[in-house]
Order: sequence, then C-alpha cells, then structure tokens
Amino acid sequence: MSDQDLDRKDDSVPKHYEVRQWLRQHVEGLPPGTPVPSERSLSEQFNFSRTTVRQALHDLAVEGRIVRMQGRGTFVANPKVTQGLQLTSYTEDMLAQGMRPGTRLIDATVTEAEPDVAAQLALEAGSPVARIERVRFANGEPMAVETVYLDHGRFPDIVDKLTDDSSLYALLESEYGVIPTEGEETIETVLASPVAWRLLGTEATTPMLALTRATRDSEGRPIEYVRSLYRGDRFRLSTSITRPD
Repeated sequence: MSDQDLDRKDDSVPKHYEVRQWLRQHVEGLPPGTPVPSERSLSEQFNFSRTTVRQALHDLAVEGRIVRMQGRGTFVANPKVTQGLQLTSYTEDMLAQGMRPGTRLIDATVTEAEPDVAAQLALEAGSPVARIERVRFANGEPMAVETVYLDHGRFPDIVDKLTDDSSLYALLESEYGVIPTEGEETIETVLASPVAWRLLGTEATTPMLALTRATRDSEGRPIEYVRSLYRGDRFRLSTSITRPD
C-alpha cells in the first residue's frame, strides 16, 4: 500500500507529512546537488510553522532523499547505492556498479569466540578467532561498518595479511585457496551505536540495515561470520524472487 493510499484512508495526517509528501514529489528526478526550498520559503508556501517544515526536512534527510549542510542549505541527495543479495564481496559489488570501493581497517586481532560466534564457525566457545573491524566506503563516502570473524586455526596469519586495500574474499582465495560458495544472510533494521554512527558520520537517529552473514566452502566448512551495519539513508538491497514450485 502506498503513502497516497494511506492518505485517502486518513484525512487527519500531520501537517509535516503534507510538506514531506510535496517535497518527495518535488525532488523526484532532480539531479543530485539541486537546492531544495528553504525552511522559510516552505513555511510561507504552506502557511505552517518552521518547526513543522523542519520536521519534514529531517524526515527526508533520514530517508536519504536530501542532504542538509549547515551554513550552506539543503540539497537533493545522491541516489542510494543498490546492493544485490548474492554471495559476492563488497569490493566486487561496488566495482560492478562503477563505484570506487574503499576500506579503512579499524582493528584486526585474535580473540576468544563468544558462544554465538563459535556456533556459526563450528568451534568451541572460547576458541581463538580472528576478529576484523572495517569501515567500507563507496567513492570516498562511508557506507558500512563491518565485523568479520574467522577461525584462527584455519587462517592463522590473516590478521597480518589484511590491509586497507585488501579484498577479504580475494585474500582467502589467493592465500588459502578458499572460496565461499554458499551461506545464509539475515537483514533487519536497527539504530546504530554511538561508535558506529560516529564512524559513518551519520546522526544518531539514522536507520541502519543490520546484515549478518555466515558463509561456507564447497565442502560445507564454515569460513566466516560477518556482522555489518549499512546506512539506511544511502543503501538499499535488491534480490530476484521466484514463486516456489
């Protein structure tokens, strides 16, 4: 059901919603960087308070449709990055879209596996695992925070081999002869922790897409367990679906 359908069913929608819907239609199809009408002009146009208009602008910024720059104004945002749900690396996904992938390595260390991590990697709780934390970029813009766990016994020196420029999947194949061939991925919406939204340069209220992935090789052996937070204002996920037999 669309927003317009909901509007027809409810005549008591909030004032800021009316402004938000008009702005959505106004910015649709405009080039990124196009200025958006100011709070003052929108307030005069709709005869609403600037507080009401500010709420509408905030909502569209959270949705990733506009960008508000202090001291400069409000502008149409870049299109969201669309990532397909398939067993490929982040680097491969960005390159396939003609974007420049980037990574900042936050931490790479060996630690003891918590019970949930150990279960995903078919290990005993407390077993040594490599824990890798990274921020992922697209064309220089931070997009996601990622934490990867791997069996330290199987990949004993991977924390020393991984760099900012490394593709983990490429490294697994070239150094260990391991290729992920199957896995499971779950997705849910969450709010980021203070650490995550500071790393991503977002507001505390920015919605996030939380992805968890567990991959295996062709023999069914666990390879990695990944927890990622993707910016909901800059990312959307896409997949193909078919009707079951």
